[in-house]
Amino acid sequence: MRAVMGVLVAWPARRWLVALAATAVFVLLVAVPTDLVDTPVFGREIPPTWWAWPALLVSSLLGGLLTATYVRAPSQPDRASSRRGGWVGGLLTYFAVGCPVCNKLVLLALGSAGAITWFEPFQPVLQGVAVLVLLWALRSRLLGELSCPTTESGVLARA
Repeated sequence: MRAVMGVLVAWPARRWLVALAATAVFVLLVAVPTDLVDTPVFGREIPPTWWAWPALLVSSLLGGLLTATYVRAPSQPDRASSRRGGWVGGLLTYFAVGCPVCNKLVLLALGSAGAITWFEPFQPVLQGVAVLVLLWALRSRLLGELSCPTTESGVLARA
């Protein structure tokens, strides 16, 4: 954990600005279509839960930090799995904070009664998984910055 914090502390201002901007974009990309931010375009049949905004902010912060790890950094291995973690975590957050009966995929799969009976109680679990996936992806990217850079042949690169 200290190693990860050390990497974050060493980030240049540019990375922190990208993290802040990406966090704001993440909030808007999820909050507008799930109608956490009221707009005339989107609506909700069921009001948001008390935990929707805190959950969205946590996921947005993690997503913003994860996005900032892609800003020009020392040579680091690029793991496809950590890239997928960001997308998976963001998608799970979208489903977790969204209206259970407004989601067309959920309605097609479960119907409106199933969405309320089965999907709505499961949404906090989705959010928990989203946070864990985002934490894992972020940790993976940050620990990658600590590893020794190598060339394609596996020989240690000279700095």
